[in-house]
Amino acid sequence: MGTLTIRNVDEPTHDLLRARAARNGRSVEAEVRTILSDTVNAPQQNLLLQLHELLLEELGTAPDSGHHVDIAELEIPERTELPRDLALP
Repeated sequence: MGTLTIRNVDEPTHDLLRARAARNGRSVEAEVRTILSDTVNAPQQNLLLQLHELLLEELGTAPDSGHHVDIAELEIPERTELPRDLALP
């Protein structure tokens, strides 16, 4: 097993780790190992899927809401400006 040393942990964070470890019946070291393991082993969700879910929540159409918006229902605003060239740096 590898060894990891973490220095300069601020006191409030260390206090919270101690309290969390005590609640879970572990040492601070065991608690930190658990946090690290749980974090790096958690499935990473695709950023685009996260943005999609946020958009659905904003529209009130989260998958668990039972309501879904048909794209045809969305009102497309009328253009107020003429098309223009895009200047890229």
